[in-house]
Amino acid sequence: MGNAKFQRIAEKYIDTVYRVALSFCNSKSDAEDAVQNAFYKLMQTDLEFVDDEHIKRWLIKVAINECKMMFRSYWNKNVISYEETTLEPTYIENEKKDLFDAVMKLPAKYRVVVHLYYYEGYSCAEIAKLLSISSSSVQTRLQRARNKLKEQLKEA
Repeated sequence: MGNAKFQRIAEKYIDTVYRVALSFCNSKSDAEDAVQNAFYKLMQTDLEFVDDEHIKRWLIKVAINECKMMFRSYWNKNVISYEETTLEPTYIENEKKDLFDAVMKLPAKYRVVVHLYYYEGYSCAEIAKLLSISSSSVQTRLQRARNKLKEQLKEA
């Protein structure tokens, strides 16, 4: 992949890949690492991509896998982070802040499907492929996430 094409792809998809990684990791620094690793792997790959959407899906899948690998690491299992982060990306409007905060409090498996479905516009089948789970699992996670959000927002 040439520098100009890589630059165009990075500018086009880095925000989307970062938001997905952030919703999965719930840590700004981990999300940044996952995105960096995903784009590095894009530079190194010999895959022939069909179109830009194929590249976008591939980047999201790689970033999610990077996040999963971080969760499996010794460091993340045994060290508590005292990092003070603001998890709120710039694309969130003030009136939707409560909803965003509630989504970010969900467990990772619910948070990611909600983000991919509502914020990125992926279908359940597409999310299933990205996360390597069944479509019915995606639908179940979405329903459970909606129920948890409803409970959280009633309490607020």
